[in-house]
Amino acid sequence: MAASPALVTIDGPAGVGKSTLARMLARRFGLAYLDTGAMFRAVGLALGPQGPDLPEDALRGRLAGLSFTLAGSGEASMLLLNGRPLGEEIRSEEAALLGSNAARLPAVREFLKAAQQAIGKATPLVAEGRDMGSVVFPRARHKFFLDASIEERARRRFLQLKDQGRPAELTRIAEQIRLRDEQDRNRPIAPLVPAADAVVIDTTALSVAQAFERLVAAIEAS
Repeated sequence: MAASPALVTIDGPAGVGKSTLARMLARRFGLAYLDTGAMFRAVGLALGPQGPDLPEDALRGRLAGLSFTLAGSGEASMLLLNGRPLGEEIRSEEAALLGSNAARLPAVREFLKAAQQAIGKATPLVAEGRDMGSVVFPRARHKFFLDASIEERARRRFLQLKDQGRPAELTRIAEQIRLRDEQDRNRPIAPLVPAADAVVIDTTALSVAQAFERLVAAIEAS
């Protein structure tokens, strides 16, 4: 096995398998795992639906009261907000949309970029999100961008929710994903795009094992 990398970034839209594959890579190489989407969702929930309408000073004041830290490594990595583990509430579709709305705010992106970079300096990471390779960690040696069709991503989310015993409607999930894609890809600040030197992998027709093999092969070959 190749030596453990210091930093791996995995970017891409919702439902492409980023979280699953990032956790697998963290376990394989003994790295901490950082779910930056969870950070945006947590901030979105903390600010609430009116967050984007807050005056700049009030917004920055609210953000100053938030502090993210990362404990553990590999599958045991745990993201903490103000010293408390993030709960399942951040996994809701409402939290996802609030997080996407928050991601359009320059003050939020500035705040979380600094928090993510501080975590990256403290420990070797697999960092997954929307702009890890393009903006937050542009000097990372190993960068990946995952993608898949909206239909396949909605199907995966639908099955995931059903497995969790949570209500799910495929058409509604697909529309929510389409809306989030539109916001993330077209925002003026740090839009969702592959870094120029990222390895792009379409996971639409790939199993988790097949996608994982491609990631590991790319890391070990460089």
